[in-house]
Amino acid sequence: MTSANLLTDNPELYEARFPDTARLAGRWAEDCLRRHHAGPRVLDLGCGTGRDAAHLHGAGRDVVGADLSAAMLAHARTRHPGPDYVQADLRDFDLRQGPFDAVLCLDSALLYCHTNAELDGFLASCRRSLTPGGLLVAEMRNGAFFLGRTELLDAPAVHDITWQGTVHTSTTTLTVDRAAQLLRRTRVWTSDDGSPPHEQRSAWRLLFPQELRHLLAAHGFEVLALHDGPGPRTEPPWHEGAAPGQSADGDRLHLVARLTRHG
Repeated sequence: MTSANLLTDNPELYEARFPDTARLAGRWAEDCLRRHHAGPRVLDLGCGTGRDAAHLHGAGRDVVGADLSAAMLAHARTRHPGPDYVQADLRDFDLRQGPFDAVLCLDSALLYCHTNAELDGFLASCRRSLTPGGLLVAEMRNGAFFLGRTELLDAPAVHDITWQGTVHTSTTTLTVDRAAQLLRRTRVWTSDDGSPPHEQRSAWRLLFPQELRHLLAAHGFEVLALHDGPGPRTEPPWHEGAAPGQSADGDRLHLVARLTRHG
């Protein structure tokens, strides 16, 4: 069995496996930016295939998309042009294109900061990159969801997708590493073309709402919104103008914070 990130190495497969034809994530981000009166310059950290960055560009914003994956960035430049795409590590970045009026970090990208030092590096980099009063907008898995709840852990999730004439099957298993405060994911890909299986291992930091508030305050951010929905990946589907919720019990956590202490 080989170890590979099949989705990161094949951005077209990623978009086929996780379609967002309605551009819910990009629309949610734009709605947050408008609701909180953000300026036009936006950094999309962990931009992936560039769909959300391109949507924000189409909404009239000056967007820089940053990602660690060269394959994702090459796909974004070709398939979702408009933004300026650059390679960067969200745990420590200082981009010449800044400063920005908002930093966007969707689809749990922030949670690839596994340690407190990496989280501090991310927030310090955001602070350096934002204008005074700039926004941090993030959407991620909610650590509090896993306090006593196991429905995402009880059985592997199996999905089939046909891509380029081949049926690919992903079997994903989630486990909680309590000591490290990580949600670990093992995803095994098989296909009907006789290729050997691909195994991908990754993990997200499990952040709890009060812990997140404390980290943000320590780096000079004021939390404006922190809730489990509505959002781009919650049910029922999010729509423009949907009022932020008050609870933090669901699987997703949505954050808007303003930088009040610069430097």
